[in-house]
Amino acid sequence: MEKVRQTLIGAADEKTRLSGERFFKEEVKIYGVASASAQKFSRDFFKEVKDLPKDEILALCEEFWKSGYMEESFVACHWSDLIHEKLVREDFATLERWVSLYVSNWASCDTLCNHTVGGFIDMYPEYLGELKRWAKSSNRWVKRASAVSLIIPARNGRYLGDIFEIADILLLDKDDMVQKGYGWMLKAASQAHQQEVFEYVVRNKGVMPRTALRYAIEKMPRELKVIAMSK
Repeated sequence: MEKVRQTLIGAADEKTRLSGERFFKEEVKIYGVASASAQKFSRDFFKEVKDLPKDEILALCEEFWKSGYMEESFVACHWSDLIHEKLVREDFATLERWVSLYVSNWASCDTLCNHTVGGFIDMYPEYLGELKRWAKSSNRWVKRASAVSLIIPARNGRYLGDIFEIADILLLDKDDMVQKGYGWMLKAASQAHQQEVFEYVVRNKGVMPRTALRYAIEKMPRELKVIAMSK
């Protein structure tokens, strides 16, 4: 783990750090490593740990999360995704701990949830109920996680009823990060279920925040967008 950290520190660039910080409203900890370089380091170092027991790899990932640095969180996300098929039901507690304690920006949230958490849900769909519980959290990132964990399944046409249930819970949330999260989830679902998502948006457009609405209809034809945006 320390070898990974020192490699990231050694590759850090001040211009990259300052550029990266501009993508976030909240304060973030960034070394300043280009995404392509961070991904290469992650792949290269995973070769050294891939034969370790799954629990040891998850423990290493947790240490990366604890650092608070975004690049280390990306390594954790990548490694946990590479072993997500080895996860068992009891590992949900670990994923929930990461989301609750360590996720502090949209990039780490989405990287973890789009892949590792989403992959877990596809293996164990009975945990969709836990995502609905997340949607009722007071933590903005846990709420966003409840939606963005379903982006890839939504694109593939799965879990539409659960997606609408999560959208219902988050519908009136005032946090723009949450609004963008569930709007993105609806947009992903519209790729396989355009009519159903359109009807959902039209049914709720009187109260749905415009940020969420615009995200939800982004992939729709112009004529449907006009109807959805009309008062």
